[in-house]
Amino acid sequence: MPLLSTATAMLALGLLAAPSASAADSPGASALEDYRTGKKVPKAIENRYFLKEGRFELAPHFGYVPNNPLAVRYVAGAFLTYHLNETISFGGDISYSPDLGEQDLKGLVGVLLDRAFNASANNTEFQQPLDKVTLSAQFGVNWAPIYGKINLLGETVVNFDFYLFAGAGFFSKTNYVAVYDPSGVATGDVVALQPATTPNEQKVGPVIGLGQNYFITQSLALKLDARSAFYVDNKPQYDPAVPVTEQRLVNNFTASIGLGVYFPAMKPRLYEF
Repeated sequence: MPLLSTATAMLALGLLAAPSASAADSPGASALEDYRTGKKVPKAIENRYFLKEGRFELAPHFGYVPNNPLAVRYVAGAFLTYHLNETISFGGDISYSPDLGEQDLKGLVGVLLDRAFNASANNTEFQQPLDKVTLSAQFGVNWAPIYGKINLLGETVVNFDFYLFAGAGFFSKTNYVAVYDPSGVATGDVVALQPATTPNEQKVGPVIGLGQNYFITQSLALKLDARSAFYVDNKPQYDPAVPVTEQRLVNNFTASIGLGVYFPAMKPRLYEF
């Protein structure tokens, strides 16, 4: 009889303890625990398909300078970057832009010279200053605060990041003056290009930019980049007989597209998504 009483008491204690353990694991108890201790908000993107930390990036690129009103400027070069982690990297860019003489001048040059020549006899000495940046080297730091994914038409997921750039640059440029050439009226080519008093100059200044990487594979990325380089230059001298001593701030803006190659190979992951 005492043995039966002991068994009954143990069964009763087990039944009373079972609901307590179940309650501890319930969603309500979990929510209460999160409320008391504070729940860490997860990142929007918990895992990354593409890892950059400890890798180099070599990105040949091709670009255009849209804010030069007098000359067509195409740019070719390459970025070389080392990624310290997933958000911070540092590197440089070397770019070259060919100088085609009169062949890459825009039509606006001829229009300005023609109007100045025909407006008054006193304007026959008018000259149109212009310059062409032919070589640039830039160095700085990239910060990529945004990483995301795009679902394209429900068929595939494209990973991307958004970065900002800040640094400094060296720029080599060639200076010209365009003058009116009356002998070219019959052919419609009234522009004669001549070297300026100071034909070649080198400038140094700050560079800022932004861009995006669209990761194609774990070693390749499509790169879109836009940068503004600033330097101090002389104001234009339109009358060769009147010296100009004032200076101005010049913005050389370049938009480019390239293909980034990352090496060494990315560290293997336990899973992909």
